[in-house]
Amino acid sequence: MTTADDLQPFSVWAPHAGAVTLMHRHAHTTTFREIPCRPGPREGWWTPEWQPDGNELDYGYRLDDDPELLPDPRSRFQPDGVHCPSRTVSLPAPEQWPDRNWRGRPWDGAPVYELHIGTFTPEGTLDSAIGRLDHVARLGAGFVEVMPVNAFNGEHNWGYDGVLWHAVQHSLGGPQAYRRFVAAAHERGLGVIQDVVFNHLGPSGNYLERFGPYLHQAAANTWGKSVNLDGPGSDEVRAYILDTLTMFARDYGVDGFRLDAVHAFVDSRAMHILEEMAAHAERLSTELGRPLTLIAESDRNDPATVTERDAGGMGLEAQWSDDFHHALHVALTGETSGYYADFEPFSALAKTLRGGFFHDGTYSSFRERHHGRPIPPERVRPSALVVSAQTHDQVGNRAAGDRLSQTLPPDRLAVAATLLLLSPYTPMLFMGEEFAAQTPFQFFTSHPEEWLAEAVAAGRREEFGRHGWDLDAVPDPQDPETFIRSKLRWEETAQGTGAALLRLHRHLAALRAERITGRELGFADIHVEHSEDERWLDLRLPGVRVIASLGPVGVTRPMASDERVLLDTAAYTHGPAAQIDRTAADAALRLPGWSAAVLG
Repeated sequence: MTTADDLQPFSVWAPHAGAVTLMHRHAHTTTFREIPCRPGPREGWWTPEWQPDGNELDYGYRLDDDPELLPDPRSRFQPDGVHCPSRTVSLPAPEQWPDRNWRGRPWDGAPVYELHIGTFTPEGTLDSAIGRLDHVARLGAGFVEVMPVNAFNGEHNWGYDGVLWHAVQHSLGGPQAYRRFVAAAHERGLGVIQDVVFNHLGPSGNYLERFGPYLHQAAANTWGKSVNLDGPGSDEVRAYILDTLTMFARDYGVDGFRLDAVHAFVDSRAMHILEEMAAHAERLSTELGRPLTLIAESDRNDPATVTERDAGGMGLEAQWSDDFHHALHVALTGETSGYYADFEPFSALAKTLRGGFFHDGTYSSFRERHHGRPIPPERVRPSALVVSAQTHDQVGNRAAGDRLSQTLPPDRLAVAATLLLLSPYTPMLFMGEEFAAQTPFQFFTSHPEEWLAEAVAAGRREEFGRHGWDLDAVPDPQDPETFIRSKLRWEETAQGTGAALLRLHRHLAALRAERITGRELGFADIHVEHSEDERWLDLRLPGVRVIASLGPVGVTRPMASDERVLLDTAAYTHGPAAQIDRTAADAALRLPGWSAAVLG
């Protein structure tokens, strides 16, 4: 696939236009100059007969006789919003980067920390987020996963209304701030995973269709028209996607990408876009001399996503596994509505811990069909599955955006943290989870168009109404207070339950780094026993064992003579401590209800 490396500056793809005019001015001035473009160098592309003078420019394009100035589809920066002219960006050369010696992080099972820039700090900017990266590093995270990055309409957004894939949102700080953020993460040993959305475009500020067939005319998904991955003109659309990966990895130092909802891709071509991205990332990794990681959000439960390409798979390093979240959520809360219904048996959590997927060809009552397929243990490692107790999706898509920490007592949160951080899979924490944040993460938007604001709010209420939620609990996405309520309160880390659970997470992360991260665990290394009636789990991995009670009864489990207790969640929740009974012929660990202990 040919990408943009062979194109001159200010070239634009507009295959259906009869004429293209570049409009430009020096930044912060008012008068635009008109520069006609000529066809070439590739079919459908136009190039201006002009060379820039090196100054910062505002610019855009006019197509045919339409007087409207359109932003560049490959714009790096929209300082005045997505409806306004684009602006050129000059980033420091790699040899001038403060993190120029960064050699990347391999995907080795180290924890991922997911954060939403707008609500991570009171200021909601990339620069202010830098001030909290030490906190993330102290948690033992290997990667920080960042959302949203791409330019969207308005000043704040939940994350999935981006319309320009190359542009960094102005209200978050813009391109220079993002480069500083990535460098600061690297200086703390953190890789940066960028959340990218290639399955749809936001409802306002999307001018791509004016330029060419970026969207599929015959297919749609939950959010509108699908991106054109297999129709006429799709070669250039796919190149646009690959160029996005290249630009953020090469120019910003990004270490990987979380690919949103890949199950929504409509792609009938022989080489699926996921496989093409994986091959491209492999070549780019060689060029840059550091690992690049691709992580799919997929609900298909198809191990081909993370199977190597030479074995017939797509070749991605990892994918989200929602089955773990669902099984753990039901075990903790007892909630069994909607897609949680199939996870009501306690054995669902044991099966998911043991085999990665719960739905591995089993019947899904939510989908009303069979779903998924088993993971071949000889081809996929457990670290390829990213698991969680909470995510922006699972919290933000609840009617009130309520977190587990707003409804569950500390002992249950401690059990969840233990099973997550010492699972055989790659654990992901959602910002604030580590200190039992009491702030919600609600769905919020800031669309300037009144009609769109009303449509989004009405659609949100209608959706929750169909699923039986209390409509009085659904906040107005456009109300500024909905956004403000969702910001973390960092003072919670220094007191009470928040401080205690933060200490627990740091202890668990240290145990993971010592005993799990970086080890070549296979599915054959995972051993799980459980009791359906007494609701306990006994998870054994090489070098570490977790015994957890997820009910009020408690559990007594035999201990080997050389085992010792490395961690007891009671120490962080002020509950009854685990006890070792050595009066019997064999030692035994007696664990009270709703607690967990780590043995080694």
